[in-house]
Amino acid sequence: MVAIIDYDAGNIKSVEKAVISLGETAVITGNKEEILNADRVILPGVGAFGDAMEKIRSYGLEEVINEVVRREIPFLGICLGLQLLFESSEESPGVQGLGILKGKILRIPDNGLKVPHIGWNSLSFPNKGRLFEGIEEGAYVYFVHSYYLQAQEPEIVVATTDYATHIHAAVEKGNVFACQFHPEKSSEVGLQILKRFVTI
Repeated sequence: MVAIIDYDAGNIKSVEKAVISLGETAVITGNKEEILNADRVILPGVGAFGDAMEKIRSYGLEEVINEVVRREIPFLGICLGLQLLFESSEESPGVQGLGILKGKILRIPDNGLKVPHIGWNSLSFPNKGRLFEGIEEGAYVYFVHSYYLQAQEPEIVVATTDYATHIHAAVEKGNVFACQFHPEKSSEVGLQILKRFVTI
């Protein structure tokens, strides 16, 4: 069973639909026991970093997420869910992220390209990632974001893309996986990535 963490963030239903399309059972939940008893846990999200962290803390989910990581339950952050795993974001100065991974979230520079970055971009794979086994270099995935990850540990970065700057598009460390792009909206390539996650 895949638990999709509900903290009133957008885009949760499309993640649920994609997981179910892979033949998996999915539950959208904020319940601690349901989350900790799941085989896999997904933290999706569209929205602002500060608002999301406030909700995660007010719903008591920060401790639950940390416990999922401690128990080594496979965990996937998507879009804002990736950003929340890190320490801070320029979007919400002074707000601490979950700090599970080291790095910061920066605003995409305004150098003539449209921000937010919305659309399909190709991936490069600087380090071998379990989520991307069988995915060809240069595969296209779908992004919607104004902020991007700059991870502190280069060895955890398993996918990158370029849009106005060099973007760390996916990371893996232990049981923690995260994608800045939306696998649930990335056609066959995205479903292949989600399939890898639910079978890891």
